[in-house]
Amino acid sequence: MTAQGLRLEKISKTFGDFKALDGVDMTVPRGTVHAILGENGAGKTTLMNILYGLYQPDGGRILIDGAPQRITSPRRAMELGIGMIHQHLMLVETLTVVENVVLGLPGQGMRLSLADHARKLETLAKSFGFDIDPHQEVWKLPMGMRQRVEILKVLYRDANLIILDEPTSVLAPSEVEGFLEGLRRLRAAGKTIIFISHKLDEVAAVADRVTVLRRGAVSADLGVAGTPPSEMARMMVGRDVVLTTLEKTSPVSDEVLVRIRDLKARDYRGNQALKGVSFDIRAGEILGVAGVDGNGQAELAEALTGLRQAEGGTVELSGEDVSAAGVYERRHRLGISFVPEDRHGTGLVLDLPVYQNAMIRDFRESPFSSGPMLRAASARKVAEDWVKRYDVRLQSVDQAIRFLSGGNQQKLIFAREVECRPRLLVVMQPCKGLDVGAIEAVHRTVLAERERGTAILYISTELEHILSVCDRVAVMCAGRITGIISPEEATPERIGALIGGLEEEKVA
Repeated sequence: MTAQGLRLEKISKTFGDFKALDGVDMTVPRGTVHAILGENGAGKTTLMNILYGLYQPDGGRILIDGAPQRITSPRRAMELGIGMIHQHLMLVETLTVVENVVLGLPGQGMRLSLADHARKLETLAKSFGFDIDPHQEVWKLPMGMRQRVEILKVLYRDANLIILDEPTSVLAPSEVEGFLEGLRRLRAAGKTIIFISHKLDEVAAVADRVTVLRRGAVSADLGVAGTPPSEMARMMVGRDVVLTTLEKTSPVSDEVLVRIRDLKARDYRGNQALKGVSFDIRAGEILGVAGVDGNGQAELAEALTGLRQAEGGTVELSGEDVSAAGVYERRHRLGISFVPEDRHGTGLVLDLPVYQNAMIRDFRESPFSSGPMLRAASARKVAEDWVKRYDVRLQSVDQAIRFLSGGNQQKLIFAREVECRPRLLVVMQPCKGLDVGAIEAVHRTVLAERERGTAILYISTELEHILSVCDRVAVMCAGRITGIISPEEATPERIGALIGGLEEEKVA
């Protein structure tokens, strides 16, 4: 591309009766970082899917370096030097890292040498601070590492215009600055970056200009310099948004509701993922779990909810040893609820309607069933009540849930998991990929459960979210808890040392 860069003119797109994009105009000069902000469902990803050839616009045109282009497929986009890193990963899990990177790479034929590509890929990865084994199978990698593979796929093809859809959503805080510095290096090399993010501090740190979408239309287009994050948030949602710590009272009681002792478990590869984890959670307390993705957090959540068999240690709830309880007993008799990290793969059935997703957890119970018969009318009524009270924005509870934005999907999952009045609520990466308005809604729901006396385990790699809502912070490294501290003690240096494996007594 020349200095003219990218120009989108009057881009429109409709899905059925829903107008996703309504005459969007946007200009992105070459060699700049351009941020796109907006609520979940504002049309950000739809617009980028059109630019990448996954969707065709109903109207408008795309100009690259002043020349109109019809981008009919991702292959055509790549021919034009456009690469896209999707929010939901697009990897073949049974293949290795290098196999995923070269998959679809043109010009290979019978001369494909994975060894040569692996060496080149390793050099590229190191230049961006990514420590990745090119020969590792993707299914064995944690989510953060898989995201880096997606980034390397685009960089390996030497794309000139790179679209990043929430690229830091699974990166640890310590990794984000290195990634942003990588974007600055790409910009210095003449690359053009379109950066979709809900993290306003990242936008302020790296973007030159920002376009704000609201309900499929451009509501603002302005330079980032001199625009405070609070103003960006207001332009996104049309009201003031709480970006800092929400107010909370003292924990409801001193009663220890959850007691975990010496918990051990293995991951899917057979490696020791939990190496003797111990902690307590009081009634009406939020215990945050921080750390780099892949250090045992997923196995901890699954061991507590019964989705993974622990091989040692105990789990007590209100003094009862529930270590041997299965998933159904934990959910229904013991009152353990779970908001999983992967809302698409684990939390929802995307092709089912909203009201059926609402009843998945308790479909055997009243009012969703009567004896062996499901009660669809009752389920619709419950779902409509939840939609109203949790501000889930949709057309109908009969529409497939895949057509809701990520934030609205997450609101429904929270409604389903807290309306059963749990004693223990386990949430994992609850704000991943959400806009500031949806994050605020999620955190208010979590705090409401805290006020009700629920014990809450809040697992996240986003430290700012943990510090804003949690009463104490446990840090995990290599399957162990290296320290449990208060948010007031959680200085960057202290947290960094704990994340790095330095145990609490050595930090103090």
